[in-house]
Amino acid sequence: MGCKSCQLIEGLEREWRDALCSKDMDRLRALVHPDFVLIGTRSTGPFMMHRDEWLDAIQRRDVDSIEVEVQDATALDEVMVGTIRATWRVKYLGRVIEDCVLLTDVWVKDKGEWRALRRHSTPAPGI
Repeated sequence: MGCKSCQLIEGLEREWRDALCSKDMDRLRALVHPDFVLIGTRSTGPFMMHRDEWLDAIQRRDVDSIEVEVQDATALDEVMVGTIRATWRVKYLGRVIEDCVLLTDVWVKDKGEWRALRRHSTPAPGI
């Protein structure tokens, strides 16, 4: 990844990943904008999850590992958009479940800090 935008987003995505894996709730609250929304698709259909609901769900999840790979990124002065391929391994009822997703993350500059405003998650099995 040669582009400056990609490197910047890659650093943020890794920080977010590390905070998720270690359940560092203070770091997650700092990285995720108050207006954050996760938009995604499950077998039951599309869903939206707001920041507080998302933070609550993270605490109840046992993440084994997350691999992130930035595919594409665009950075403007106050907004960045990244396309990320992610592989999640989650422990659930004693089993490790692997989930592959393609993410579109929208980062905004808020009081001088980059914070995630939107994450759109699309299942991408077999990538």
